[in-house]
Amino acid sequence: MPKARTRIPKMQCMHPLRKHPIPAHACEPLMTPMHVHMTPVFSFDAVDLPFQDYVDHLLEPQDLASLGSETLYFFGDNNFTEWGSLFKKYNPPPFRIPGTTGAYSFGIGGSGSGVPFHWHGPGFSEVIFGRKHWFLYPPEKTPAFHPNRTTLSWFLDTYPSLPPWEKPLECTIHPGEVLYFPDHWWHATLNLDTSVFISTFLG
Repeated sequence: MPKARTRIPKMQCMHPLRKHPIPAHACEPLMTPMHVHMTPVFSFDAVDLPFQDYVDHLLEPQDLASLGSETLYFFGDNNFTEWGSLFKKYNPPPFRIPGTTGAYSFGIGGSGSGVPFHWHGPGFSEVIFGRKHWFLYPPEKTPAFHPNRTTLSWFLDTYPSLPPWEKPLECTIHPGEVLYFPDHWWHATLNLDTSVFISTFLG
């Protein structure tokens, strides 16, 4: 079962994964309003709020009673101006697909959070902090899921009743580990802890 995160003391300017204040010049990305996306893939709604507010007030374990449309999840559509200093320090996986250019997407999610089943083009996902569990199906095998249910809800309610031949491929990636998701493969994610991750989309 996902573990509750350790509560981080609220300070004037605090990195979400450090125990000491960070320099004032580094606080700007934390206080800049940015898009925090709803979890469900079919929803394109987003909420603008400072990243620090997301960390202080919304980075909580997934509520079992919440629908996907009621869950805010910070991932995707990162503004390179805001996160450029972070991306410059990131060493992406040393793999490429000819004719593609990598695009980064940075995210942080609480324990039990994640993205329900969806598919898109190929890419890599690396965990920086925490643990992320992946469920994958090949393109020709559409999983049984409701798009407005969270991954945690699917895992607790649907997954246990799946016969062996209907279960997905799955694995857990830890800090420093990378998963490659092929083109058009169905996948869902479940953060087992408060997790920090970067995906490289190849398109």
